[in-house]
Amino acid sequence: MFNIIVKELKAHAPFTFFGALTGIIFMFLFKNLGHEKAESLFYVFHPLHVLLSAIATAAMYKQYQCAQDRKQCNIFYLLAVGYVGAIGVATLSDSLMPYVGEVLLKMPHAEAHVGFLEQPLLINAMAIIGITIAYYNPGTKFPHYGHVLLSTWATLFHVIMAGGQSGSMLFYFIIFLFLFAAVWLPCCISDIVFPLLFVKEAKHEHK
Repeated sequence: MFNIIVKELKAHAPFTFFGALTGIIFMFLFKNLGHEKAESLFYVFHPLHVLLSAIATAAMYKQYQCAQDRKQCNIFYLLAVGYVGAIGVATLSDSLMPYVGEVLLKMPHAEAHVGFLEQPLLINAMAIIGITIAYYNPGTKFPHYGHVLLSTWATLFHVIMAGGQSGSMLFYFIIFLFLFAAVWLPCCISDIVFPLLFVKEAKHEHK
C-alpha cells in the first residue's frame, strides 16, 4: 500500500503543478474581481470539487475493497469513506489552507469560508451524488484530475475573496506555492491515501 501511495503522489505532482500554474494565470486575469463575484465563483468550484472528490474517493475504496472482498463492499462503508474524504479534505484544501496563507500574507479580508457550514444543503448534496455515482460507476481518472483543477480554482477564488490582488512577482510565487501545497497533498490524500487506509490489503494496481 505504501508503494502505491508514493507512486500515485509522484504521478500526480506534475498535473498539480499545471493546475497551480493555471491558478496563477486566472489570478492575473481576475485580479480586479470584486469580493462578491469571487465568492460566487468559489461556490461554483468548491461544490464541484466536492462532487468529483466524492466520486474519486468512493471509487478508489470500491475498486480496491470490492476486488478483494465483495462482502465488505458495503454501501454504508462506501458512504462514510466517500463523505469524510470529500467534505473533510475539500474543506482543508479550498478553505483552511488558503486561509492560513491569507493570514500570513496579511490580506485585508482573510476569512475561512467553510462550505459545509455556509452552504450545507448544496455541499452535502454534492457529496452524496458523487458517492452514488462512484457506487454504480467506479472510474477514478477523470474525477481525480478534474477535481485537482477545480480545487485549484476554488482555492484561488478563496484567496481573491480575501483581497489577494497584487502585481508583485514575489506575491504570485508565494500564491503558486500555496496553491500547489493546498491541492497536491490534500487532494491526493483524499482520493488515494484516505480510502486505501480502510482497505485491508491493496494487491491490485490502481487503473
